[in-house]
Amino acid sequence: MRVVYFDCVSGAAGDMIMASLLDAGVPVAALRTELGKLALEGWELRAREVMKGVFRATKVDVEIDRGAHRYQRSLRDILEILERSALAPSVKERAARIFTRLADAEARVHGTDRESVHFHEVGAVDAIVDVTGAVLALDLAGVQAVHVSALPIGGGHVGGAHGRIPVPGPGTAELLRGFPVVDTGVRAELVTPTGAAILTTLAASAGRMPSLTVDAVGYGAGTVDLPDTPNVLRCFLGETTASETGDETVLEVETTIDDMSPQLYEPLIERLFGAGALDVYLQPVIMKRGRPGIVVTVLCAPERAGDLSRALFEESTTIGVRWSERRRARLQREMIVLTTAYGAIPFKVSRLQGRIVTVTPEFADVARIAREKSLPVREVLDQARADGRRLLAP
Repeated sequence: MRVVYFDCVSGAAGDMIMASLLDAGVPVAALRTELGKLALEGWELRAREVMKGVFRATKVDVEIDRGAHRYQRSLRDILEILERSALAPSVKERAARIFTRLADAEARVHGTDRESVHFHEVGAVDAIVDVTGAVLALDLAGVQAVHVSALPIGGGHVGGAHGRIPVPGPGTAELLRGFPVVDTGVRAELVTPTGAAILTTLAASAGRMPSLTVDAVGYGAGTVDLPDTPNVLRCFLGETTASETGDETVLEVETTIDDMSPQLYEPLIERLFGAGALDVYLQPVIMKRGRPGIVVTVLCAPERAGDLSRALFEESTTIGVRWSERRRARLQREMIVLTTAYGAIPFKVSRLQGRIVTVTPEFADVARIAREKSLPVREVLDQARADGRRLLAP
């Protein structure tokens, strides 16, 4: 399988994603030709070589005729532009998914619905080209799966249409929910809403680089210069021989407890998930002298063992923790938002060799909708599952 791994050491933006793939060998002429199929006038794509610190990189600029774009665009407007285009159906579908997630994030931040969200004039054109260009560049590179490092969240404040806002911006923060992030100490906006929407929508996995044979490396330059940090996004293109089920190594961290109040297990589990646990489960056992006890088992990425051990020592009564390596296989999965009979609901979709295996609505959203509509949770869950299978049927 041909895959790409985005190493987002200095963050990510739509133009940086495009630029890194161009730097890795995607022909800029081919990308321009494909982007020309958009039903959109008044813009031009330019690519050039720049230096970011000591690194050579490719910089992409979307030059826009401001006179040709004097009005705001809604999500529906953008989806209609994509639908009217001569782009391949798979490109339209992925770009539409990205924009829908972007609109849903902004809607949640502003307490409205996705149809009321507007993308401002020039920014809308820039975002359309960035999102569509990133999807097209992945296609032109032959990428079948996208993998992403943890994203640096940045810090500080930036000025915007709504005054000074914290970094990451509220829309970006919403898009990063459930995605691994890291604070690198840089006080600047490192991940843009467009970059977050593209990567969190398309990523098959996030965190460590998968095992692959690298045949190309590309550097995409950001716009601003960061202090002591080259502002580049690096991509690795290559082939992986890993199975379609995503073989990987995880750690199984365990401890056995026989002297803790049952009330403390709930905050312990919450702390473990907050520290990076992939899964947590409890098993009853009989210990020495016939004492009933609990085995706490935590699955995690190898680099999180220290954080999880600390959480176990601080939140439980244990005085010892053990761990061992485990191999596991995972289906490829992605989070998408589908419009069901009860409104927009996030779904976890898993695939085996490209075939959809499961379509599972997020239970927290199902329960919330059931409360809001005074309906049985089971009824909403059954309807959401049926709608999900219908909407994603081949």
